[in-house]
Amino acid sequence: MFDLNLSAAHPLTAYGWDDGFAQGFTPYAGQGFVPGRIVRVDRGRVDAVVADGDGIRTVLADTALVATGDPMRVPCTGDWAVLDLENGRTGDHVDGVVRALLPRRTAFVRSASSKRSEGQVLATNIDTVVICVSLADQLDLGRIERFLALAMSGSTGEEPVRRAACSPAGGVRPLVVLTKADLAGERGGVAHLVEDAESVAPGVQVVAVSSETGEGLDVLSAVLTGATSVLLGQSGAGKSTLANALVGASVQTVQAIRDRDGKGRHTTTTRDLHALPGGGVLIDTPGLRGVGMWDAEGGLARTFSDVEALAEECRFHDCAHDAEPGCAVRAAVESGELATRRLENYRKLQRENQWIAAKTDVRLRAEQRREWRQKQALGRHMMERKRGTRR
Repeated sequence: MFDLNLSAAHPLTAYGWDDGFAQGFTPYAGQGFVPGRIVRVDRGRVDAVVADGDGIRTVLADTALVATGDPMRVPCTGDWAVLDLENGRTGDHVDGVVRALLPRRTAFVRSASSKRSEGQVLATNIDTVVICVSLADQLDLGRIERFLALAMSGSTGEEPVRRAACSPAGGVRPLVVLTKADLAGERGGVAHLVEDAESVAPGVQVVAVSSETGEGLDVLSAVLTGATSVLLGQSGAGKSTLANALVGASVQTVQAIRDRDGKGRHTTTTRDLHALPGGGVLIDTPGLRGVGMWDAEGGLARTFSDVEALAEECRFHDCAHDAEPGCAVRAAVESGELATRRLENYRKLQRENQWIAAKTDVRLRAEQRREWRQKQALGRHMMERKRGTRR
């Protein structure tokens, strides 16, 4: 039976196991199951770390028993799983099966890169979202704002987990990391670029690092110690190189950016969880070509808190900040207090988020109508059978 007694020396503590997860596992403790944290997902199977005496071992488990058509409920890197390693063997190369997933505390969700109105969970049970932006090219402030809006979108908890959260009381905290700082000297220096990033990330820590020179890595390591962190960013942002530097080993393959356009290649193809030397874990993700909004209304309000504060001073409460009289937002733009680019991106992300929300509602209504028609058809069928029996 798995020992639920926790201490600093418990082998799973370094991977984020605590009293809360132990309580969630209690209903399964007497059934011969063990908890494990999923460190990799691949084609219906997961790698998970479990306690092995005073140490840790990695097992391979099948996910057929928890398979679901809901993309928000599939096993994901970072999940805590209930594993059956005794009675659930499904083959010579599988150690067991996943019986259940413990309730998620947080999840980072983006709109799936498809025409369907559904979300994609990138990582779960995370404490820190590390937004990686390369300084090898011009700083993309709009992309920082997009990631921040998702990272600070408002709720934790399991029923249902919608997205990552950021609040003073807990949840996920965003962190902006400007990578490849050694290449920023020709564009005014790192300090100037850090200030630019801070201007679009109110209240969020911004750290400039260089995996080549080691600049800023000690600061970043201290921030991430003891937590579950996820690296997010475009291909070529230096996530894999940064992961290797933080872990202290070559856990991810690194490739050079393309010469013809300076863009990165998809070096990382899976979401992998690695233990950090000082405690805590790091999840590296594949480069993201697109980061779609997903239920990010609260995150947009926090990311653009300056715009929201100005909007409260507008003459009309439903001001569109376009041509209305008494618009404090437009006045701030005209005076130079608020950048035109920032207002335009605020509007763009709002429109995108509203479109996704409306599309999702339409899909849900369509599903409800389809289920109702199926029930009606079943009712007619049963009635016809009943009448036929009577005759």
